Amino acid sequence: MQKRKLGTSGLEVSALGLGCMGMTGVYEAAGDTSEMIKLLRDAFDRGITHFDTAEAYGPFANESLLGEGLQPIRDQITIATKFGFDIDLETGARTGGTNSRPEHIKAVADAALNRLKTDRIDLFYQHRVDLNVPIEDVAGAVKDLIAQGKVKHFGLSEAGVQTIRRGHAVQPVTAVQSEYSLFWREPEKELLPVLEELGIGFVPFSPLGAGFLTGKIDESTKFEEGDFRNMVPRFSTEARKANLELVSVIKAVAERKRATPAQVALAWLLAQKPWIVPIPGTTKLHRLEENIGGAELPMTAHDLAEIDREASKVDIQGERLPEAVLKMTGH
Repeated sequence: MQKRKLGTSGLEVSALGLGCMGMTGVYEAAGDTSEMIKLLRDAFDRGITHFDTAEAYGPFANESLLGEGLQPIRDQITIATKFGFDIDLETGARTGGTNSRPEHIKAVADAALNRLKTDRIDLFYQHRVDLNVPIEDVAGAVKDLIAQGKVKHFGLSEAGVQTIRRGHAVQPVTAVQSEYSLFWREPEKELLPVLEELGIGFVPFSPLGAGFLTGKIDESTKFEEGDFRNMVPRFSTEARKANLELVSVIKAVAERKRATPAQVALAWLLAQKPWIVPIPGTTKLHRLEENIGGAELPMTAHDLAEIDREASKVDIQGERLPEAVLKMTGH
């Protein structure tokens, strides 16, 4: 697989990363540990070198999974994890709020290093902006961790452009992670131009619209109990019915290119900027291989123009996240 550099930081990763959140449950029940470890190593064998996790996934279970699964290949891959939620480091109890106090960030880093069985975190994101802690203090805490060798690069997730600018002035931001896909193109308005200006890489999560852009979901699909999508307005029955127009656009291109809708959606995303590294998640080997095929699918100027032209005619229905979660983004 081709490599990409996240902005001007020098951090080089595979063009496609692997979002590991779902391996310990979110959309479906947690996968079998031995099977998920095998999938992590299968991903590496197929060229993926960037793996994304967070203390909040579990909590803690996802980092522990990666620590076990990636230890034999640790020096050949990069691991991104995240801090910023108010999670008790002993019990895993959550308040639902944020906590980016400098002393907490440093304690989270030490705990993550232990779970990941490593001596450094390649990319350490603030998971959500903490309105009670100035971003300058957050960036300063990560700068200290970088000076100590515990962290290599600083990242921000779902942050607004002013927060990015302020944090970047204290400690250069290597990557910003936010949702971006044909299903959610809001980053094109403000975020992408600022990242390009500052030389920051972009790591889109949900590059397949939480599965919607694969073409495997329609208005009659029933999600399992506990599946996060049951709470997302964009996945209500009526919204899905309307939003299938976008999937039809992608399917038309996929048929012509003898590819799958998922591959076209990922290829489109990779074609937007050379410093974009999507992190689709999966718990299945055949989906992993399908996604990797998207990273190898050439997109012509004609393909891109057709997708943009036809997609612009579709009025996407429903918010991308529940209201309470949306309130934690874009600050």
